[in-house]
Order: sequence, then C-alpha cells, then structure tokens
Amino acid sequence: MTTKSDHRPRPLDHVRVLELGQFIAGPFAGTLLAYFGAECIKVEPPGKGDQSREWRVLDETGTSFWWRSLGRNKKSITINLREPAGRDLVRRLAADADVLIENFRPGKMEEWGLGPNDLEASNPRLIYARISGYGQSGPYASRAGFASACEAIGGLRYITGFPGEAPVRPNLSLGDSLAGLHAAFGILLALIERNCNEDASGQIIDVAIYEAVFNMLESVVPEYTGAGVIREPSGSTITGAVPSNTYLCRDGHYVVIGGNADSIFQRLMRTAGRPEMAEDPRFADNTGRVAHGREIDDAIGAWTATLDSKEVLEELVEASVPASPIYTVEDMMQDPHFRSRGLFERVEVNGKSLEIPSLTPKLSATPGRTDWAGTDAGSHNAEILGARLGLTDKELDDLRLSGVI
Repeated sequence: MTTKSDHRPRPLDHVRVLELGQFIAGPFAGTLLAYFGAECIKVEPPGKGDQSREWRVLDETGTSFWWRSLGRNKKSITINLREPAGRDLVRRLAADADVLIENFRPGKMEEWGLGPNDLEASNPRLIYARISGYGQSGPYASRAGFASACEAIGGLRYITGFPGEAPVRPNLSLGDSLAGLHAAFGILLALIERNCNEDASGQIIDVAIYEAVFNMLESVVPEYTGAGVIREPSGSTITGAVPSNTYLCRDGHYVVIGGNADSIFQRLMRTAGRPEMAEDPRFADNTGRVAHGREIDDAIGAWTATLDSKEVLEELVEASVPASPIYTVEDMMQDPHFRSRGLFERVEVNGKSLEIPSLTPKLSATPGRTDWAGTDAGSHNAEILGARLGLTDKELDDLRLSGVI
C-alpha cells in the first residue's frame, strides 16, 4: 500500500546495517532501524533461512505471517557462516557497514574470526551491537539465554501472576523484544556520537536480555535496598496504587479501571454511585486507599456488575476516568482509533493483501514506513553479493553449489 509519505526522507537513510543472528532480539532491532530508513542487509543460513520464518501460523507457502512483519524492509542474503568462504563474504560486507548486529552466544563471532577486534582494522568506525542472554562478560556469559529464562532471572516472572500460584508469562517473547529495543536505542546513541566527530571510532554495544528486563523494574530495587521490601506478585492489580484493577461487568466482559489519582478517584466513586466514598478522608490520598484497597475494589466491582461493559466504559469516559476494554487483535483491527492512528499497513505477499502492524514512534517530518514485506531467503543475493561485492554469475553459482550461499 502506498501512502503520501512514501518518498519522504527518513532519519536513518544512508545508514547501512548488517544483521546477523536469528530468532527475535537481533532481528527486531534490525526491523526498527530498517523501518526508519536504514538499509538492513540480513544474513540468513542457506536453505530455510531464519528460523522465525517457520514459527507459529504459516501461510500457504509454509512461511510464517510473522516473518512478513519481522523481515520488512530487509534485504535478505544467504551465507553459511560455518564455511570460511562465507565468513569472508561477511568481512567484506562489514567493511562497508555502519552497524553490525549479532545475537549469537558470546564467543561465537570471535570463533569465526568476525568479532569486533577482527573487523576493526578494515572498518574502525563500525558500530558493533551484541545481544545475548546474559551479556558478554560475567560468570553467566556463556549460558544459553532465551527470553523465557532471562525474563525469570531478570525479575519479571516473579512479580507476574497471582500470589501463591505459579508465575506466568505474557504470551509473547517480551524479553527478546525489549532487548531488541535496547539495542536499537544503543545503536542510535552510538551513531550520534560517531557522526558528531569525524575522527571517532565505532564502539561495542553490549545488550543482555535479562538486563533489558531488569531495566523495566521501576522501583523494585530501591524499595528493597531502602526498606527491605520484596515486591510480590499482585494478580490483576499493581502494588501501591489503588484503585487500579480489572473488574467484571454484567455481560461477562472485564474492564480495566485506573482511578489511582486523588481527583480521578473522586470522580470514579461518584460515577459508581458512592459519593460518600469520594469524600471519605480515609481515601483522600493513595496511601489511605492502599490501606483500604479491598473495600474500594469491592465497591467498584459491585457497580460494574450491574452494567454491561459498554455502559461502564461510556460512563467512565464521560467522567474522565481512565478505563478500557481488554482487546483481542480482532478488536484492535475493528477499532476506529487504531485505524485513525495508522497502526496497520497493507503489504502484498504473493499477490495477496496482508495487514501488518505499523511501528512507532510517529515522527512528523521523517516518519518510518514499510516499503516491502519480509521476502524469501536469499532474494537479494544478486544485488548484494553480485552487484555490490562484484561477484560474477559464475562465482555466485559456484558458491551456491558448494553450500556457501
């Protein structure tokens, strides 16, 4: 789908990214950069390519719908990194790159002769972003680190779920996506620093999945070091803020209501038909409301149980109380606000239309966009390995026959 902004400049135009690694964390960082204009050259194993191409729901070609989003705007080439000739191709590509992203286990790139020190001589301004489970140093560095394990050790899983029950996870690889976001942020910082100084060298960005999760823990650490308090799981509420909960309505649907600011609480309780609670000095501030959280939640729940969810939300919107339904993806696709904000983009895949999510943030002058959906593995071999590196058709054929590409 074309838009009015299709030919507008983007902030990362002219930035060249070489993306190595598979699954989510490294590729998501590359997706963010490519969306905002970077030329992202994705290196995949010959044959099936990135393993995420076969994850979850597949289309009629056996390719995941997810790949069409995760692989957007990327130029896919296939290189076998286990082959010396393949690694040589990567070195040649890295010599002309601004950024390299990798998410292999620490030490693997050095084993292949592709570590930061190996590439520095040919490209001293290269920004080298490394994503791993536990970072490039420390006693756990060599451990395998998927998002599931790193979310647990990083503190997220302990506070997720209901007290006394097994910790739960959101049905997403949240740690991977957070790590990819941190990597993209680090890359932008390094680009700013490098581009402000003609003599500046590149630098290494060390992102650990568990640390990306750890970065999200808000006040958990200072509350422990300052008061000895270990934050516990709190179900559908959040510790230290009342009321902020999920409430069942008459039609069997839940709504989320956040009335944990003093004036908003008063409006909420008046709307719920409990004006005496709005004026009760026990509930005048958050500290008092936390002390009487059960009483407040019971009163709100008793009110929502008398109305359908749509009625509850209409009344709360009118009263300027933060509240929301709990959406499925189907609900999002049908919601006029999502549509008006441009949260979906239409691409063509094998002659069929597919909607994928737009990426944020929104920039007024240099917005990002999707130029094409994730392509087939190796679809840019001729452009990148042939035209750019100068390999002849015969050389490409020989590399193909020997399993290098």
